[in-house]
Amino acid sequence: MGVADRMSASQKAGERHGRRSLAAKVRYGARVLPGLIRHQSSRSRSKGRAHLVIALADHFEPAIVPGDGQKRVPRDIQEQRVERWCKEYPALAREWRDCDGYPFQHTYFYPAEQFDAVLIDRLVEHCHEGWGEIGIHLHHGMDVPDTAENTRRTIENFRSELEERRCLSYFDGTEQPRYAFVHGNFALANSVGGLMCGVDSEMQILAETGCYADLTLPAAPFSPAQVSKINSLYECGLPLGRRAAHSTGVDLQVGRSAHVFPLVVQGPLLLTLHHGRPRIENGALVGTNPPSMRRLHLWKRAAICVKGRADWLFIKLHCHSMDPTHESSILGDAMHSFLRELVQGAAERNEVLHFCSAREMVNIALAACDDCEGNPGDFRDYRLKRFSEREVRRRTSMSNSEVVAKA
Repeated sequence: MGVADRMSASQKAGERHGRRSLAAKVRYGARVLPGLIRHQSSRSRSKGRAHLVIALADHFEPAIVPGDGQKRVPRDIQEQRVERWCKEYPALAREWRDCDGYPFQHTYFYPAEQFDAVLIDRLVEHCHEGWGEIGIHLHHGMDVPDTAENTRRTIENFRSELEERRCLSYFDGTEQPRYAFVHGNFALANSVGGLMCGVDSEMQILAETGCYADLTLPAAPFSPAQVSKINSLYECGLPLGRRAAHSTGVDLQVGRSAHVFPLVVQGPLLLTLHHGRPRIENGALVGTNPPSMRRLHLWKRAAICVKGRADWLFIKLHCHSMDPTHESSILGDAMHSFLRELVQGAAERNEVLHFCSAREMVNIALAACDDCEGNPGDFRDYRLKRFSEREVRRRTSMSNSEVVAKA
């Protein structure tokens, strides 16, 4: 093959890629744009003081190799990354507190398929010191579609490890451990047609294994995993066993208690202009797009709330804190400046800040459904109790029973 032929072949390959890319963007737009239009025209917004309930879903992957989801860095590098994070994050966050005195929280969604006892134990120690909580992350079906049986087994095994370490929560009066979930590559419930999952019944498996909320969405820009329902807190449409059951659902609203779990907690998804160019805002904190006051305005504009409580705004962000290419936006000067401006300027912006874990955010949403009023921060432990809180209540109940018996 001559040079001209090779160039022609290369050009043709580029043209095919361009056509595929354009087709993907068209399909993405067809799914998302109607929802964006409805959202802009129908979503009510608070005109007075706003309570911002902010949570960060951290896709916490110590083995991550930027740009290649199949590779893993050596074990010693993973340990160094986790140790550095656990030392440096408190130094970054401890100065900037919300109205209730809490620091900015991460919910660390650790990959179940990459379980490592030493790394998990260090992260557990970090969380028990007050810097966040742990959820379940899962990458599967990467080479061939996964099975429902293997998915269930992987989740249950990792859930048991987290329960043993007192990392999970419980609904009052129940014994089943509960967890929050994020799907790897955003392909929740086989929403990409077999790729990076393969399990149509995944939402049903999550429900049966104790998942109280999924925080996967929104997906990466132009991802085929993105569903048409956006900027919402909702119960999945039934039946949960169908493919992409989370693509439809009933919005949470004041006066109607939630019953279908896992709830779907979405982050902001908007189309905006930045330096005159269109950009998709999806709440991802990355090296090229760090947190800022400009982005905070967009997150607020998404107006994600429990219907009927427009002054409680839920802002679910996401990041990959172990990705070294994103470090500046999560652990560096950009995040420090953002937290300082966020906290110091809250009163002037007529905002009340509440830094939450995924569990606390869901508790506040459930309280809003039950028409609770006042300070949202008072409902961080509304229904889902951490192990330690549950154990204290159980022991108190046993102690009281003993007193009654003796009397």
